Amino acid sequence: MSMAERRSPEDGGFIPGIRVGRPTAEYLSYVLNRITWPRPLYLGLIALVPTMALVGFGASQNFPFGGTGILIIVGVGLETVKQIESQLQQRNYEGFLR
Repeated sequence: MSMAERRSPEDGGFIPGIRVGRPTAEYLSYVLNRITWPRPLYLGLIALVPTMALVGFGASQNFPFGGTGILIIVGVGLETVKQIESQLQQRNYEGFLR
């Protein structure tokens, strides 16, 4: 069952100005495409920037970290920082009713 078929006005699941059924499916497809297309283009650009910088500066092509490697390292580092911050916030959480 598609997302458009699961959304019904009786359940309160409708999009104002869009009819239920096929128009809803087309609208959701349009919105998802607009949201998801810039991301791979941006990630591809980030992956190519280090290589272009190496060529631009005339550096050695034997640089140990390519664009993808740097992207992975930064992503893992940011996720680790988020998890540490989350753990620190949980430790200091006293609860609502205390």
